[in-house]
Amino acid sequence: MKSNQKLNAYLKELADICEITKPMTMHIARHTFATTVLLSNGVSMEATSKMLGHSSLKTTQIYGKILETRVGSEMEMLKAKLSTKIKSDKKREAKF
Repeated sequence: MKSNQKLNAYLKELADICEITKPMTMHIARHTFATTVLLSNGVSMEATSKMLGHSSLKTTQIYGKILETRVGSEMEMLKAKLSTKIKSDKKREAKF
């Protein structure tokens, strides 16, 4: 396993090659993975916590607070499910 210091050096080298001016560290990489890849794509907080190796769910919940857009997208999913259920119920009622 590589040290955090060595991984940070590799990330900075990759950032230079790709002409990325933002700072690159393992901390930022883990945070981006958790928020952008996992949580924003519907992976549960519990699964995200396990993947990041956190011993406490409270540690992972810090990542979830950042994703205000997730609230909106989950409300849209709920709206779609409820809409589908209402249509299904109306079709069932029409048969009787």
